[in-house]
Amino acid sequence: MKRILVIGGGIAGTATALALHKAGFDVTVHEAHTDTAEDIGAFLTLAGNGMRALAQLDASDAVTAIGFPLRSLRLLDAQGTEVAHAPMGEADNALLRYRCLRRGELNAVLQAEATRRGIRISHGKRLRSFEDGPNEVIARFTDGSVATGDLLIGADGLNSTIRRSIAPGVEPLYAGQRVFYGYASSAPVTDGTGHITMVRGSNSSFGYAVSPGGETYWFARVTTEAIPAEEITAPQALRRREQLVELLREDATPAAGIVAASTDEIMATNATEIPPGAPWRSGRTLLIGDAAHAASPATGQGASMALEDAVILAKSLRDAPDTESALSLYEACRRPRVEHNITVSGRISRGTHTPSRTGTAPAPQRPGEDTLIPQLEWGIDLRTVLGTDGPGAPEGTPDAKP
Repeated sequence: MKRILVIGGGIAGTATALALHKAGFDVTVHEAHTDTAEDIGAFLTLAGNGMRALAQLDASDAVTAIGFPLRSLRLLDAQGTEVAHAPMGEADNALLRYRCLRRGELNAVLQAEATRRGIRISHGKRLRSFEDGPNEVIARFTDGSVATGDLLIGADGLNSTIRRSIAPGVEPLYAGQRVFYGYASSAPVTDGTGHITMVRGSNSSFGYAVSPGGETYWFARVTTEAIPAEEITAPQALRRREQLVELLREDATPAAGIVAASTDEIMATNATEIPPGAPWRSGRTLLIGDAAHAASPATGQGASMALEDAVILAKSLRDAPDTESALSLYEACRRPRVEHNITVSGRISRGTHTPSRTGTAPAPQRPGEDTLIPQLEWGIDLRTVLGTDGPGAPEGTPDAKP
């Protein structure tokens, strides 16, 4: 049985551990933080594809116990007029409905599910370095401990230590927007729960959803220069609220009132992305999730893409005859889809500008759902989905080994 080390216990890393365990591998998660939550405050939306991946991990019940479902999307213009209201995804399927939830809660419930299944999660394990030996990979941590395995999975996020070794010089790029998140318990909205409302403002993109308990979850994306690092690490909450309210009041929408009613800290970050075409693997080491393919949050697909990664990586290792073939198979499945997401998200964040690629290959086309569904379906051999039952990836698929 392969011994697999997962570096990073966030959504991507823990979901991958669940998938690998289901596939019969011996997996251990090493997480730098001392508790479950890497990012307690911000919220996210799991799309239907992410919920479909969770179902393949037998984790639907655990996740649907938190957050709340979203069945439809409303669209308002800058005057606050509703211009569209339509169902989202498979709204009639309780397992596949979009779901709004706090990132920290999702992370905690996935880790709890992993622990319940007997998966080892070691907290306080910050990676210092790793070595790819002839027979195993060796991970060394800042507390002096060492772990060995047959494969190392880098799920250590946007500022990945592992990526700096595999792809030196590849760093996150600013995608053109500041992103703000917050909550309001007494916001001036009366449109009820069960949907997300998107506002096309004059100077921003704004979205909000109301929980069954009446709390409004909101975000704003503002196209401007990046937030300086010192303002992210030491924010001035009142000033941030005032500036955002002033900007949003230029439109006759609920956005300014929602932000003004937010009493807790308003969180802010820069939209960033990893340039498409960057290497994902070297020897016995593979990057997944944001470490490999972080995208601007404009499409709202970050967590869902990470959950897809988890299922398809486990199936690749299960179905291919050896590790090298498995990693080639995984990359052939994942690159077209996630790099299309990077490109589309970047265009939305920047307007019409397309992020630069590493290399000269054109941006791949996004595979349709008719391809994704069998890739995720646990009982289907992944090699048959791509039309090959041989040891490697199909002819013409990308190979990004450095």
